[in-house]
Amino acid sequence: MTTTTSPKRILVTGGAGFLGSHLCERLLAEGHQVVCLDNFSSGSLGNIAALLGHPAFSLLQQDVVDPIGLLQVDQVYNLASIASPQLYQRNPVQTLKTNVLGAMQVLDLALRCGARVLQASTSEVYGDPLVHPQPESYLGNVNPIGPRACYDEGKRCAETLFADYQRQHGLSIKIVRIFNTYGPRMLPGDGRVISSFFAHAQQGSGMPIHGDGQQTRSFCYVSDMVEGLMRMMISDAAITGPLNLGNPEEIDVLSLARKIAALTGSAAAPVFRPGQPDDPRQRKPDISQAWQLLGWAPQVTLDNGLSHTHAQLQRTAALATANRQDPGADALLRGHSGLPAFAASAAGAARA
Repeated sequence: MTTTTSPKRILVTGGAGFLGSHLCERLLAEGHQVVCLDNFSSGSLGNIAALLGHPAFSLLQQDVVDPIGLLQVDQVYNLASIASPQLYQRNPVQTLKTNVLGAMQVLDLALRCGARVLQASTSEVYGDPLVHPQPESYLGNVNPIGPRACYDEGKRCAETLFADYQRQHGLSIKIVRIFNTYGPRMLPGDGRVISSFFAHAQQGSGMPIHGDGQQTRSFCYVSDMVEGLMRMMISDAAITGPLNLGNPEEIDVLSLARKIAALTGSAAAPVFRPGQPDDPRQRKPDISQAWQLLGWAPQVTLDNGLSHTHAQLQRTAALATANRQDPGADALLRGHSGLPAFAASAAGAARA
């Protein structure tokens, strides 16, 4: 269990997203004050609904590319970014702006406050790797002008900015490279493989597999990832990263589809589609540095994590059905959460 010596005031950008909302919950549980910044482009008010009445939680609805203002914080986790290829390829220029200009905004804030700042980078900086598994020393095999480049290169540029702010200004920075992460609150239909397979399994429709299905991925359960982020944040100042965070338990995409179909009792079968440009053939983190420097390694197996995720998806579906049958449920939520008007309208949009 991660602990700190004293409560902190912590900014989480992208805090209403899948990973960010779990991080906000954990930080509150450990006694910190949390400011969640999100523009709800891919995050959801539903992800943080249970936190809105917490006295140590506050919500700031804005885009991370805009000046953040006169916040005074001790730590910043920069998680603001669209991470779904399906979504970021629809608006590649905005994806670049979020990752590059957003990084500059949080770095300037941290510099002004004297805060420590952590950048959530990605395994995508390795591109389609020619080294397996991927250590932090691997420089990658990337296509800087491909359809995925807006995300990959945006994250690479953000890493450069973090390193240069440390060199030029002495800022306390941390960089982690996050490998595929899953769990409750994944955005349905965002095109990422686990959320896609669960959605199609529940619908009984064919599970889309791009290519031959032999490409491999390594999936880390969200609670393990949150633990890794927090350990990195409180680690010695000399540990700046980049540091890989992920689960080295590797599986090919076709086997994953069959595993989720069996778990859900679905008759959905794989449907093969053409491969996607620059889609990595294999992905597996070398986490020896995370273990040596942070004492961190994933605790949740893929089978257990998928079971937890499936159970949560079933509860969410049941709750959504109940809310549709009770039109007053949304109003009741707003009445007890103290939402301002802008957040109430965002809640309606998120559920539309």
